[in-house]
Parts: sequence; C-alpha cells; structure tokens
Amino acid sequence: MGLIFRLLVGLVVALSVGFGASYYALTDGRLFAAVRVGSWAAWPDVGQPIPNPYSRAYLARTGHLQLGYAEGLQFRAYTDDSGDPLDARCQYLVAGKVPGASFWTLVATDPDGANIAASPELPALHSERVARWGDGGLNATIGTEMGPGNWLEIEGTGPFTLALTLYDAVVFSGANTTIEAMPAIEKVSCQ
Repeated sequence: MGLIFRLLVGLVVALSVGFGASYYALTDGRLFAAVRVGSWAAWPDVGQPIPNPYSRAYLARTGHLQLGYAEGLQFRAYTDDSGDPLDARCQYLVAGKVPGASFWTLVATDPDGANIAASPELPALHSERVARWGDGGLNATIGTEMGPGNWLEIEGTGPFTLALTLYDAVVFSGANTTIEAMPAIEKVSCQ
C-alpha cells in the first residue's frame, strides 16, 4: 500500500511541475533569456529570426508584434528600484542615462498593454522632445501630478508597466552586448 501511495504522490508532483512549467512558458515564456539591468528587463532573443522555444510559444499564444533584432529593443519595468510594483496612484522619478539609440520612447501601459497617458497629445516621452540633464541623462516624472523636468501624466489606479523602447539601438548590435546604464526608477510619493 505504501509503494502505491508514494508512486501516486510522485506522479502528481511530476505532472504538476510539468504542466506548471508548460503553462508558465506559454503565458510568459519571454522571461527565459531575459537581460536585466536594475528594474528593467529586455528579451533580445524575441526579435531574432528563430527565437528560443519559450519565446516562440509566448509570441504564438499572445500574437504580439515584436521589433526585429536590428530594428530595436524594448526594456520593460514592472517594479521600481526598491522592488515595489509600479502603481498608477504614485509619483515616480525616472532619471539617468538611456543606452545609445537613434530614437527612444518611454510609455506607461496597464497590465493589458493599453497606454495610460492622460493626454492624447502626449502619449509618450521620446528622445527628440525631452529636456536633458547636463550629462545628457533623462529626468522624467511619471504620475498624476506635475514634477520637475519632463512629465508623463498618467491616469488610472493599480499596477502599470513602463516600456522604454530603443530604436536602432547600439545595445546588442554586433559585438556590443553590454549595457552601461539604465535610468533608475524611484518612488517619490503615493496618494
């Protein structure tokens, strides 16, 4: 009787781990082969002609259109630098150097990917229309209340994501596979 019980427990554990890993790979398989710098994560393998099997399964399931490897790279942040999830009721300061790119955009989206910018005239911050620090770094306030430097006004409540998309990026082109710096995300206040 003990042998059958141990066999059934082993079978249940094996099936749970197998199906759990498969579910995870199909719902967010991009997390395999992620490149992380602070709060930011990018998946350079997603834009390749033949991505890894987990990224391929994720793309097939979601149908998201991805940038090609030579076109650009998107970094996403779900948390601030202290590890707390980004919350639309809070103010954040995004400051620091952005990796080299011909053009970049910074967008705030809800968990479903919809833009949560309050103004249709300013749905994102982009490299051609931002004031920079003396060293060329970004200084932006993200939130419902105006702050110093650039301001991306957002609306709503609950979790959100910041997406920093680098177009024609120097990062991961050719032999350059290091990221020197990414902007820090600091929570300033919450309502």
